[in-house]
Amino acid sequence: MKLLIGNDDGIFALGVRTLANTLAAIGHEVYVVCPDRERSATGHSLTLHDPIRAEVVESIFHPAVKAWSCSGTPSDCIKLALGALLDRPPDFVLSGINQGANLGTDILYSGTVSAAMEGVIEGIPSIAISLTSFTCKEFQPAANFAQKLLDRLGANPLPEPILLNANVPPVPQAEIAGVAITRQGIRRYFDIFQKRVDPRGKTYYWLAGEALQDLEQPEELHLPPEIPTDVQAIQANYITITPLQYNLTSAVGVYALQDWGLSSLKF
Repeated sequence: MKLLIGNDDGIFALGVRTLANTLAAIGHEVYVVCPDRERSATGHSLTLHDPIRAEVVESIFHPAVKAWSCSGTPSDCIKLALGALLDRPPDFVLSGINQGANLGTDILYSGTVSAAMEGVIEGIPSIAISLTSFTCKEFQPAANFAQKLLDRLGANPLPEPILLNANVPPVPQAEIAGVAITRQGIRRYFDIFQKRVDPRGKTYYWLAGEALQDLEQPEELHLPPEIPTDVQAIQANYITITPLQYNLTSAVGVYALQDWGLSSLKF
């Protein structure tokens, strides 16, 4: 397969190197386009008011991997690759392996998920994959899972391009409980803005905080309640796969607004 890989942790991150090298070593045609520095939590932002530069990167990846370092955001990287760097579209876009979870409401901020979603917008099935720890450096189980998932998707293509958001627990491969197909849960944060003063006496603020273990789960009108959320399943050491789409239309909202009779308003 021809694979395009991006991330938001930057071109020198161990996660993307492990993923790209693992997939190249078994014969996939791998291209890597990543930010030149960490661009976490940038969401789906694009660079519109500055030029975007891309530099070839050599020697840090498997010899068969073609890689570029990009000055833009994670979404810029995928958009640039598809529009300028690659001679033809890839079979899949992958993003990761991210250092840290992308569960529940994390996906709204995630550069990792947004990079993969850029592939879906262009009609290419995509996978975002994250290791749910900021300290664990054992990315190989997640890379091995990505390999198996691609094998399965190659044999059983998805009916339409969607994003599979995968999260891998930070445990030895033998301790992974299995794979769970999940729905998006809720992940709240206890946020604190730390007020500090720089050497010139100017005040600045640093966003700090941590995720809360929130067991409240959203209702999903279109799925049976026995399908676990990604937040629930990861706590039981399952690899979670949540199918995502970029259409954010709320069916509940559409019906509620229709009941208001807003369409009959005259101006």
